[in-house]
Amino acid sequence: MTHAEAAITLPPLESTEGLFRLLHLWVARGWLRPLDEALVRFFAERVAMADPLVLLAAALTSHQLGHGHVCLDLAQALLEPDFALSLPPEGEASLNSEVLPSVVLARLDLASWRQALLASPLVAEGTGGERSRPLVLSGNRLYLRRYWNYERAVDVALRRRLAEASEAPADLPERLGALFPEQVPGHVDWQKLACALATRAALSIITGGPGTGKTTTVVRLLALLQGPRVEANRPLRIRLAAPTGKAAARLTESIGLQVQGLNVAPAVKARIPTEVTTVHRLLGSRPGTRHFRHHRGNPLPLDVLVVDEASMIDLEMMANLLDALPASARLILLGDKDQLASVEAGAVLGDLCRDAEQGFYTAQTRAWLEAIAGESLAAAELSEGRADEHALAQQLVMLRYSRRFGEGSGIGELARCVNQQRPEDARRVLADRAFEDVATCRLQGEHDQALERLLLNGAARGTSGARGYRFYLGVLREQRPAATADLADPAWLAWAGNVLQAFDSFRLLCAVRKGPWGVEAVNQRATRALYASGLIESDHHWYEGRPVLMTRNDYGLGLMNGDIGIALRLPEAEGSSRLTLRVAFPRNDGQGGVRFVLPSRLTDVETVYAMTVHKSQGSEFEHTALVLPDALNPVLTKELIYTGITRARRWFSLIEPRPGVFEEAVRRRVRRLSGLMLEPAG
Repeated sequence: MTHAEAAITLPPLESTEGLFRLLHLWVARGWLRPLDEALVRFFAERVAMADPLVLLAAALTSHQLGHGHVCLDLAQALLEPDFALSLPPEGEASLNSEVLPSVVLARLDLASWRQALLASPLVAEGTGGERSRPLVLSGNRLYLRRYWNYERAVDVALRRRLAEASEAPADLPERLGALFPEQVPGHVDWQKLACALATRAALSIITGGPGTGKTTTVVRLLALLQGPRVEANRPLRIRLAAPTGKAAARLTESIGLQVQGLNVAPAVKARIPTEVTTVHRLLGSRPGTRHFRHHRGNPLPLDVLVVDEASMIDLEMMANLLDALPASARLILLGDKDQLASVEAGAVLGDLCRDAEQGFYTAQTRAWLEAIAGESLAAAELSEGRADEHALAQQLVMLRYSRRFGEGSGIGELARCVNQQRPEDARRVLADRAFEDVATCRLQGEHDQALERLLLNGAARGTSGARGYRFYLGVLREQRPAATADLADPAWLAWAGNVLQAFDSFRLLCAVRKGPWGVEAVNQRATRALYASGLIESDHHWYEGRPVLMTRNDYGLGLMNGDIGIALRLPEAEGSSRLTLRVAFPRNDGQGGVRFVLPSRLTDVETVYAMTVHKSQGSEFEHTALVLPDALNPVLTKELIYTGITRARRWFSLIEPRPGVFEEAVRRRVRRLSGLMLEPAG
C-alpha cells in the first residue's frame, strides 16, 4: 500500500473529500479515467453537499460508458466490483489494499445506495423524472441522461415499428415459392422464413454467421417487397447502408451479383438498388458536430432501409438513424450477433438478438409460417414464446447453415468451437492436420522470427498456398504500367485496383494496440521485416507500397475512418511521365474504381500492416493471422477471437506468444449492460 493509500484508513465514502482522494488513486492506478473523475467534480461543484454515494455511482456510470456499457447496474456492481471498474482478470485482486473496489463497495448495500440516488437533485427516476437532471435511475440501472434518452428513443421507435402491421400481398405463398423453388425435406429454409416474416411489420432482423446467406436473403426479400409495387407502378424507394466504407463496398459487390441471378422480371430487378452507402453519408454528416442533415424534421426520402453489419452500430447512431426514418418506412437489420459489438457504447444488435438462438415464436407465428411459407418448425427444437414477452422474436430470424464453411472446413469448425466457448475442442481443431485451412504459430519469445516468415510469405503449418505481404508487393512491382504512360491512361487505375485487391489477400490482426504484440509494435516489426527483405524502399514515413488506415473522418477528402489506401508512384500530371507518390483509395461511393490523394493531404493516417480486430469488422481477407498478446487483457473475449477467425475466407493462422491465453480468452465473453427492450412498453 502506498503512503497516499494508507491515508485512507476510515471509510472514504463519508465525505466528498475522502471520495475524491479515492477516485484520484483509482485514476493513478488506471482503474478510472481522468474524464470520470472530472465529471464527478463538475457535479459536486453544482450541488451543495453532494452525497458521496451519488458521486461514486456517477463516476462508475461514466467509467462503464467508456467501456461500452450504456448504464451502471448497481446490483451487479456490488456483486462484481472489479467488473464495475473493468479491472484485468488477474493481478489486482492479490493487492491487500483498502482502495480496491471489492473492499470499497463491500461497505455498501443496494437499498441504501438506491435511496441516496433517489434523494439526490442530480438524479431523476425513470421516464417520469425531472428532465434537467444529469443522471437517471431506472430500477437498478443508472444512466447518464444523454444515453438514457438514446436508449428510450431506440426502444420506443422499435416497439412502434413492431406494432405497425404491414399488408402482405395476397399471393405471398406463390411469390415465396418462386423465389425459393428448391426445397429439401426435413430441412428448415431459414432464408425463406426470414423473407416471409419481414413482410408482416415495419421492422425485421436477420442474423447469422459468415456464409449463412444474409445477403442472398435480403436481395430476395427486396424482390418480394418490390414485385407487387412495380406491377402496380408504385415502386418502393429502397436504400442500402453499412457502418463503414469497407463494409459498404463489400455489400455493393455482393448484392450486385445476387440481383443479376434473381428469377424475377427485369422491371423488378431494375428497381432493386445495388449501391450501398455508409450510414454517415446516408444521414448527411455535419462536420464538427454530432448532428446530421436528416432527422425527424427532415426525414430520409425512402420507403425501405436495409442496414448491413448492424453489430457495428452503437446506441447513439441507431438513435439518429431511427430518428431520421419516416414513420411509414420499413427497417431491415442484418448482422452477425456473435461478432464484436460497436466500439462506442451499446450493443444494439446483440440486445435485439437475445432470443435468436431459442426462437421463441408463438403458436400463432408458427401456424402463419407453416401456412404462408410451407415450412414446419417442428424439428427445429425452438422454445415457444408468448406474444407479450417475445414480441421482437416474432420479427427475428437466425440463419443457421453456413455455405462458406462446409464439411472439412477448419475455419468453420474453429469458429463454432470458439462461439460455443469450447476452448479444448478449438485447440484440437488447430492441431488437427486434416484441416488444411487453419494453423497455429507458437512463438518462442519476443524475437522469434517465425512471425516475420509468416507475414512475408503466409507460410504456416497446414496453410498450404496461403499468402503474406510479399504477394501484394509482387503485384505492385510486376504489373506496373510502362513509365511513359500518363495519368489519364486507364492502366494506372487498373494497376492501383489490382494492388489494393492483392493487399486484401493477407492481414495481421491484433487484439490490442499497445505492448509488444499490439498494433503499434507489430506494424513496426512488419515494416522492418519488409525493408530488410528488400520489398519496400524505406522503413519510415512515406514510401511506395506503404498501406495506410484513415483514423478519423475527413469530409473534405471524402474519406472515412477505417478506409485503407496504398502509396504508389504515379505520373505527376496528365501528359507527364515523371512519377510522384500518391495514395490510392478504393472508391466507396458505390461506383467502384480508385481515387488518388497526395500524401501531404493525409494528416490522420497510420501504417496498417496490422490492425485491431475491431477495425477489421466489415472486412474479409483471403488469409488472416490473429496475433494474441502474451497476457490476458479485458478485451480478450470469445467475441474478439470469433470475429478475428471469421475475417478469413480461405486460411487462418493463430499467432501465440504465450500458451494458455487463447483458451482463457475463449472462456470469457463480452458483457454490455443496457436496458434496451427490457423496460415495460409504454
